[in-house]
Amino acid sequence: MSLNDKMNSKIVRIEGTVQNYAWGGKDYIPELLGIKKPGETCAEYWLGAHDNAPSRLSSDELLNEAIRSNVNLFLGESVANKFGRLPYLFKVLDVNDMLSIQVHPTKAEAEKGFQKENELGIDLKAKNRNYKDDNHKPEIMVALSEFWLLHGFLSEEKLLTLLNQTPELSHLSEVFQSEGYKGLYQTVMEESAEQTNKVLRPLIDRVLPLYKAGSLEKASPDYWAAKAFNTFCPEGNLDKGIYSIYFFNIVKVNAGEAVFQDAGIPHAYMEGQNMELMANSDNVLRGGLTPKHVDVPELLKHVVFEATEPNILKGEAVANGMERVYTSPAPDFELSKISVAKDQQYQLRSKTSEIFMIVDGEGTVFNELGSDQYQKGEAFFVPYGTEVNISSENEIVIYRASVPV
Repeated sequence: MSLNDKMNSKIVRIEGTVQNYAWGGKDYIPELLGIKKPGETCAEYWLGAHDNAPSRLSSDELLNEAIRSNVNLFLGESVANKFGRLPYLFKVLDVNDMLSIQVHPTKAEAEKGFQKENELGIDLKAKNRNYKDDNHKPEIMVALSEFWLLHGFLSEEKLLTLLNQTPELSHLSEVFQSEGYKGLYQTVMEESAEQTNKVLRPLIDRVLPLYKAGSLEKASPDYWAAKAFNTFCPEGNLDKGIYSIYFFNIVKVNAGEAVFQDAGIPHAYMEGQNMELMANSDNVLRGGLTPKHVDVPELLKHVVFEATEPNILKGEAVANGMERVYTSPAPDFELSKISVAKDQQYQLRSKTSEIFMIVDGEGTVFNELGSDQYQKGEAFFVPYGTEVNISSENEIVIYRASVPV
């Protein structure tokens, strides 16, 4: 039975796709989903209609194909007219090793870059391809555990102090004072591999024994520099991304707190688990901590070269305190956390297509047309205009992806 055929029941169980990227862990996602642990890493669990890994319905139909069959019906007319597809991608992430430092383009720049690389005949799967599509990629994450990330440049005062206090990098303080954030970043990103090794090797030689002895705090860039060395460059040239660990804010986010990443803000996830919601795109310009393609000239076009004050979002309580909404400037998505305790009932009527992911507990999801039991690790899809009621005999915790309309 197809999703169109099931529109009378509306609420539809879906199954996502596990992505086995090298930086993931081996335990968290399998335990969340209740599946046998594979020998390989499980980095992300995708829920959505992205063509590279669309969610699958119990009928074995793919969500992207079902939505394309009747966009207005599933998304609602306003979202269908604006985006023409499900505009977001919902993920669970388990970050065991550090992700690459990255920047995402604006919508306008993504369109230009995508068109240019198409005209140059660069294959979409080529390693030197920067733009996989014509969309921007703002993203928001809510921590499911203690979570660490890099997020934007330090303030001038903090950056200058850190450079001066780090003997191997003190020579860069003059560059920063005379040429600012762009001059500093461009200097290290454009320098030769020989110069990078000359500068960073003494730094690694100093901090690595401290890291191995367990005497470094995670709030220190020395900790992450040593971990990055172990992960990305135990042999050969040192990764230029190690510089960025000393240039950017190191941010600790507690479970239930959120951070939004807008276009141009350099960032990198370093450790922990989160729920992530982003625009439906795969455009990433990398700045190091990766064996993948780093296009320095293209990267420099898109970085926001200014201080960033990390804004840790606590969310706004709605629905009698049962839901916490993490608002952002992105028009493509809205992320919220729903906690339904015993003797409570959560109710809504969807304003567009929505995806719900249960991260803890179990409960009943129902409306006037039927009911179903859901538990930790399961997910369901709700088309436009659908009534949803959720109750639990104990407690159920759910993350909800929707579109602000």
